[in-house]
Amino acid sequence: MASKNFDVEVPDLTGRRAVVTGASDGVGLGIAARLAAAGAEVVMPVRNERKGAAAVAEIRRRTPGASVSLRALDLSSLRSVAELGSVLLEEGAPIHVLVNNAGVMTPPERQTTADGFELQWGTNHLGHFALVQHLLPLLEAGRARVTSQVSIAANHNAINWDDLNWERSYSGAKAYSQSKIACGLFGLELARRSAAGGWGITSNLAHPGVAPTSLLAARPEIGRSADTLGVRLIRALSSRGIVVGTVETASLPALLAATSPIAGTFYGPSGLGHLGGPPAEQELYSRLRSAEEARRVWEVSEELVASGLRAGGTGR
Repeated sequence: MASKNFDVEVPDLTGRRAVVTGASDGVGLGIAARLAAAGAEVVMPVRNERKGAAAVAEIRRRTPGASVSLRALDLSSLRSVAELGSVLLEEGAPIHVLVNNAGVMTPPERQTTADGFELQWGTNHLGHFALVQHLLPLLEAGRARVTSQVSIAANHNAINWDDLNWERSYSGAKAYSQSKIACGLFGLELARRSAAGGWGITSNLAHPGVAPTSLLAARPEIGRSADTLGVRLIRALSSRGIVVGTVETASLPALLAATSPIAGTFYGPSGLGHLGGPPAEQELYSRLRSAEEARRVWEVSEELVASGLRAGGTGR
């Protein structure tokens, strides 16, 4: 059980292939472990092979004989995303579940991806957008359920259309919101295009609420040498069962979105402020309701990914 009080029922996924990004720890590991326990073959694309191997060992400890394997992926590099796409296309196995879960949050100083994009915009949104583009044939073949992980931050701020890369003035929190709004709009536009084109892909959104994950913890690779005050407070509240969730319960909305037989649109915790509590379908955030804005995100993202691949990366 994911909690003494609530959980989600995952159907039998034997014979299904699932791909989960960001599954080497935290919420992503929880999602991957539950999918594997339900019989899915789980592919875990990871940036850090050591952490990935430890995650695989943990999943197999929980579920002996689980079908789980690693692939290399750095979402902050469009070349790496394309290489993973090529590997999975070469394998040829249909993908039935894709969870776009990986992400980075609020680097103290502005950083860029290998292709010159602001790190959060390039990793959280453009990396996943490009991944879905590469995998479309496999997603169609598997009539896949695609779940994109957004955040309560997608209910704040806006897309900075005049400066998508935050070159003029950088706000880590606003850039994070932008990346998650874009991720959500893309997920909804994918659903619209699938319906119009007969792709057979179901695309929905989830958010984990608030939990003591590694997003706000010390991350030397993004310039954060120590845990933030925010994550220390979240840990204290979580350990006492106050308002926020745990890492384990935070995985439940995406797990429900990815496996529920009901084709809902947006899932998250149903407790106070949607910060924790049992997962349930929720009202779509105001920033995610414009179909025109979603089309714009899709079209701009296509252009940026194409230009990034042509440029071949500028390095950090």
